[in-house]
Amino acid sequence: MSFRLILGIVMDVFAASQIHWYVRSRALVKRRAKTKAARILLTAAGLAAYLTIFLLNFGVFGQRASPTRLTWYDALIAAPFECWVVCSMLAFLLAILVWPVRRMARSTSALASPGRRQFLERSASVVVAAPFVAGAYGLLYGRLNLQITRQRIRLARLPKAFTGFRIAQLSDIHIGPFMTEDEIRKYVRITNDLKPDLIALTGDFVTWDASTQWAVVNALAGLHAPFGIFGCLGNHEAWSHTEDSITRMFQQVGIRILRRESVPVWAQGESFNLIGVDFETSRHMAPGSENFVRTYLEGAKSLMAPGTVNILMSHNPDTFDRAAELGIDLSLAGHTHGGQVALEFVSPEIAPCRLVTPYVAGWFQKPGGQLYVNRGIGTIGVPMRIGAPPEITVYELVREA
Repeated sequence: MSFRLILGIVMDVFAASQIHWYVRSRALVKRRAKTKAARILLTAAGLAAYLTIFLLNFGVFGQRASPTRLTWYDALIAAPFECWVVCSMLAFLLAILVWPVRRMARSTSALASPGRRQFLERSASVVVAAPFVAGAYGLLYGRLNLQITRQRIRLARLPKAFTGFRIAQLSDIHIGPFMTEDEIRKYVRITNDLKPDLIALTGDFVTWDASTQWAVVNALAGLHAPFGIFGCLGNHEAWSHTEDSITRMFQQVGIRILRRESVPVWAQGESFNLIGVDFETSRHMAPGSENFVRTYLEGAKSLMAPGTVNILMSHNPDTFDRAAELGIDLSLAGHTHGGQVALEFVSPEIAPCRLVTPYVAGWFQKPGGQLYVNRGIGTIGVPMRIGAPPEITVYELVREA
């Protein structure tokens, strides 16, 4: 399914949902307001407030630089509206699903018992209200509920010197008002406390604003690992046109970004090969066609080292199929945020990311290689996580028996 088609469907659902909630709000005002003048005043005030917040959030009054700390505007205007957009759409879809139940509850011929009618009506209301409760959870707790995932990776060609070698992965940081410099430094301290041998950073350090790049580099400069800190770039570095500049900034603080490059990691005279590539996509993604490719990992074979383990850092997990064909032992990716708003605990199919990739989160294996998709620590679009908590992954490399 193309990005434009998905966007068109989302916009149609959003428009329909806002009309639905406007009609419901008018009905509520009509029931509560005692006079016609009060109804008109409340309706006009509500519409004016909604339109003002809508226009502010969509930049009609001018774009503003993305702050790297939480501001009152983001806390009281931006975040509530963003959560409202997502939750109101989900609640609208649920309202459509429970509409027959409401009709049954209001039909005296279908249910003679007033108690049963009241039970059905209240049950339908609880179902429709659930997205708003979940949204508050995702904003206030879900996006902060960090999980440390420990994943043992068995590799047949792993040199003996690297048995028990530990790699920590951070991804999808998205510095901004809900992933501030101070918040990133907290994750840096947590990562350092895990005492990894090497740290991998797999892209999307910024979101849209190029002016935030030094702040994220400065916050990540506190990372420490005896075998070094390496990274690759994500789609948001491409879209914000910061690929070259942020690479130089990272170099200044001792972090090496691999851009279609490889580097041997040595221990006791043995080595494995670490590869990094820029973001690649075979889909035409907004806001442009940056990093569009027809064939994933074209030319990557020349970056591989024969006879030893090859580990690939690639922001987009969709490169995994080609990586496995090439015989790249392990791919580390991010990009998906694990769905960010996912209900996979209800059903594995309920994750928006499954519309664009089968590799949403976690560990995957196929002949030729393995993949781990890190859920990242930041958010995009709406500052909440449901069913996809932020994640730092620690890999322990062991020789396959």
